[in-house]
Amino acid sequence: MSGLRVAVVGATGAVGREMWRLLEASPLPVSSAVAYASPRSAGTELSFRGAPVAVRALDETSFQPVDLVLASAGAGPSREWSPRFAGAGAVVIDNSSAFRSTHPLVVPEVNPGALDADAAIFANPNCSTIQMVVALAPLHREWGLAAVRAATYQSVSGAGARALDELVRSTRRALDGDDEEPAVFPHPIAFNVIPHIGTFADSGETTEEIKMRQETRKILDLPGLPVSAVCVRVPVLRGHSEAVWASFERAPDPARARVLLAEAGIRVEDDPARARYPLPREAAGLEDVFVGRVRRDPSDPVGLVLWVVADNLLKGAATNAVQIALALAARGRLAQGAGA
Repeated sequence: MSGLRVAVVGATGAVGREMWRLLEASPLPVSSAVAYASPRSAGTELSFRGAPVAVRALDETSFQPVDLVLASAGAGPSREWSPRFAGAGAVVIDNSSAFRSTHPLVVPEVNPGALDADAAIFANPNCSTIQMVVALAPLHREWGLAAVRAATYQSVSGAGARALDELVRSTRRALDGDDEEPAVFPHPIAFNVIPHIGTFADSGETTEEIKMRQETRKILDLPGLPVSAVCVRVPVLRGHSEAVWASFERAPDPARARVLLAEAGIRVEDDPARARYPLPREAAGLEDVFVGRVRRDPSDPVGLVLWVVADNLLKGAATNAVQIALALAARGRLAQGAGA
């Protein structure tokens, strides 16, 4: 049967399940699909286009060459296995942080030229970075981006399936007047906000905040762009929100900004009189980036303030990865049977 042999690594995780679902629904021609996960998930049965697929633990005995890999199993497994798949002929789209500084880092509607790189591994950016650069790119093209400051409000699903369970469980216990010792987060997440995502560097920043600076600069090809962020975990199941202060080389206009954002395919919801602005609860399950609260920054004559929301498991991860795959296929970069 002609078609691509594909594999999803981390297929039973929060992002991996979405990758599997979106890949199944995509127009990509697929002759076979392999699902890899950790040993504890081995034997779980998935379905791909009507055919049952048993999840396999990824190890020396189960490894097989394929044509396309979508990987979302964390940086450690990615460093070990993504180069192995690439060396056996696959194109790998990796959702971990392992290759973001060394390989093409792609948001297809922002920096499509990165897809033309002579590479077998393409990196998916951090979820909070993706939605921010999607919103900033059309504004940068119009007025020239000069600096970015952001505060993020990131849902627990960004920390994986166990984090989702912890929020639900700890919320129920907190309502009963009890607290549990957190396992995923450093503090209880129910009815709380935690300004701590990743680990702390000597600078006092977290790794999540550093990622936002480094990845924004790379994707927008602005290596000296000043970017600062405070990244906060909030008790929301799904959907990241961001307050973004952007400074430009030329004075921006909020009304023109809304037009540019809409023309770029962004869902603009900006009607304060009717209390219409993006909400993570309404963005959950949708693949769009939403922007609202677009206004001048009263402290900056060349600044705009934006409120940016997206489903972190979709456009922030799985959707972007599948969009990369589709864009590579359109460029003839996915060769059927390349892994043979």
